[in-house]
Amino acid sequence: MILSTHGIVGSQIQSFVGLLDTYPNAAAAYSVRKLRIAYTGSAIRVRRSSDNTEQDIGFSGANLDTSALTTFCSGTNGFVTTWYDQSGNGYNATQTTAANQPQIVSSGSVLTTNGKPSALFDGVNFWMATTGTPFNQTESTLIAVSKQTATTSQYKRLFCIGRYSSGRYLGTQPALDDMLAIFNNTTFTCFGGVSVSQNLSIMYNNGSNGVLWQNGSQINTVTASNATYGNQNLYIGTDVSPLPGENWNGIGQEFIYYPTSQSSNLSGIGTNINSYYAIY
Repeated sequence: MILSTHGIVGSQIQSFVGLLDTYPNAAAAYSVRKLRIAYTGSAIRVRRSSDNTEQDIGFSGANLDTSALTTFCSGTNGFVTTWYDQSGNGYNATQTTAANQPQIVSSGSVLTTNGKPSALFDGVNFWMATTGTPFNQTESTLIAVSKQTATTSQYKRLFCIGRYSSGRYLGTQPALDDMLAIFNNTTFTCFGGVSVSQNLSIMYNNGSNGVLWQNGSQINTVTASNATYGNQNLYIGTDVSPLPGENWNGIGQEFIYYPTSQSSNLSGIGTNINSYYAIY
């Protein structure tokens, strides 16, 4: 006999396998899709601009519940106040200041990139961060699914641990769509081209080398600082102390941090992410 719960056949429940089920032990993970079968929380908490009411938005299957989101934000704009950590560690990314919250709904319509919901960062004010400064590992892996709105004359911070000069950093170079990676102020750039495109970017430090991996290919390797970065928060769309105008200008859909090198899992992680977002 096959048991069912809320009309869903038991075997169908078990058929879902999230990225973090296959590649566990992430320290923090934020996404517009479900990443772990055991995760029972919401994806995001959203504030609607019409009356500043907030509501948690969960999942419909493995996807963000866009029906609940559009119902809640009918005819108005929606902004992300909390991006819930699906790793199980509770390191939620938050933004309590309304003027700094990334946007996910515009006039009642969910913002999307390549058919998937997207959080929009305006390049000036919008950003999110964890609290409690828990991250200080020597090895690390940062993963981001993102797209710039346009190239600019300034550096742009996408996903960071602490400050660029003393932590780990993903962002873009001035006037280019190239991803810039920094490990404790050891800098290297990766993929060329000036077209603005959706990208899956992964950078890791294995204790001796820093590697940048983009859209299925390893792009560059440098000898990286082996130092820790001293109990820093994670930042999405900025870093701990950006220069004016260097906040991220574009969208973000998925951000994952591992406190270890994921060098042996890059191909599998990339395939999983690309299968959902169809980036390359």
